[in-house]
Amino acid sequence: MNLYEHTIVARQDTSPAQIKQLTEKYSKIVEKNEGEIVQTEKWGLLNLAYDIKKNRKGSYIHFKIKGSGKIIAELEKNEIIDKNLLRYMTVKVKKFDLEAKYFLKKEEFEKKEYKKDYNKG
Repeated sequence: MNLYEHTIVARQDTSPAQIKQLTEKYSKIVEKNEGEIVQTEKWGLLNLAYDIKKNRKGSYIHFKIKGSGKIIAELEKNEIIDKNLLRYMTVKVKKFDLEAKYFLKKEEFEKKEYKKDYNKG
């Protein structure tokens, strides 16, 4: 089985309910094609480096997927059609980094144990 990190960027005016629907929709596609979602992260509304289809921000959703290449082909086939998505990207990795939390808010970072682990290494 191959390991993939897959990120989708939804339009800025997408509601939280629609974000949840998108997450469920693409999770079901992976499971239907005999894959496994190892982890799902909602990175939230972030600024884009440049305007995409007149959007300055986008809602990011990140999946860590275990499965075959046909899963990615099926995901991307559906994402091309989806009008709520601005971009998507898939990267094949050798192993998952399930520990790091790259998009924690500053307050959460300072509250939790991540600060201690970060300062050690």
